[in-house]
Amino acid sequence: MNPLPDIIEGAGLTSVWTYLALFLVASLLMVWRLDALLKHGLEGTALGTLVMPYCSGLGNLLFVWIIADRKGPGQEVLTNCLVNNVTNLTLVLGLPALIWGLEMRAAQRASPKESGGKKAAAATEVDHEISRLSLLLTLAAVVFFSGVTWALGSDGTLDSRDGLVLVALFLFWQCFQVFDVMKHNLRQRHSFGALFYFDVAMVLLGAWGIYTGLDWLVAWLSGQKGGFISAANLGWLSGWLMVLPNALLAFYYAARHRADVAYASQIGDGHICIPLCVGLSAAITPLPVPKFFETGLAILVGAAVLHAFCVLLGRGLPRWMGWPLVAAYAWFVGAGLM
Repeated sequence: MNPLPDIIEGAGLTSVWTYLALFLVASLLMVWRLDALLKHGLEGTALGTLVMPYCSGLGNLLFVWIIADRKGPGQEVLTNCLVNNVTNLTLVLGLPALIWGLEMRAAQRASPKESGGKKAAAATEVDHEISRLSLLLTLAAVVFFSGVTWALGSDGTLDSRDGLVLVALFLFWQCFQVFDVMKHNLRQRHSFGALFYFDVAMVLLGAWGIYTGLDWLVAWLSGQKGGFISAANLGWLSGWLMVLPNALLAFYYAARHRADVAYASQIGDGHICIPLCVGLSAAITPLPVPKFFETGLAILVGAAVLHAFCVLLGRGLPRWMGWPLVAAYAWFVGAGLM
């Protein structure tokens, strides 16, 4: 049993705003300690593609569990995941690009004087190139996973076999990421000290807060029968709620001119939703695909290709490119809600 709701009720603080605040504070705790992990053995793209997605995508994973536990409509999980992924790759990356730009070269390059000489500057440039190539691979995975999901759902339903295929694809991808991080740490002679495990414990504490807040909010929302904020829009509303931690990560790292981490966190988080969350939910119960299923996946693939083009040729996302991404998101919302 989770004692936290009883504590909140005993204090007379049970309300939507309390649990929204709990969800956001727990998410901020994760952002705070994830930043510390940059100094304790996980750097740049390794943090963004392996650790951060599980934390920023934890709400989506918990949503699968909550819907299954409450025997809710599985289609809401698919809607939740589409809303999450499309928002991440369009709006959440487009807005920071409009404000700061997400050009990786400008954020990563250091002058020889600043980095301790030409040799150190060359090493910095090599690290940047490796990070860029890793990001391109992750974007390619977005296109691949989205295409497989579209093919499996082309008959109008994602069944248990389709779900197992998606989960297997995700596990293979994670095995690849784990070995890549291990190779990186071996080359750099990195090890995980005591502070690393302290930060992991704090992240788990944040996960507990996220679960508590999300579980209560889903139960409350499921009981609302009229208006836009109701059970009829559970997938959309929960998807937007779970985008908030991702937006915090993107804006935080973009403001710090760490476009590599901002990029990798949003793109890696997408793999938690598609294929993992969709696969797990489909394995539990068949998922009828919503009407905007193909539109959402098409925008997702288009955004991934656009980002890959910008990273490959332009070394990141220039400010003006944020406008078409925001426009694509507006199109997605219109197609889904109208």
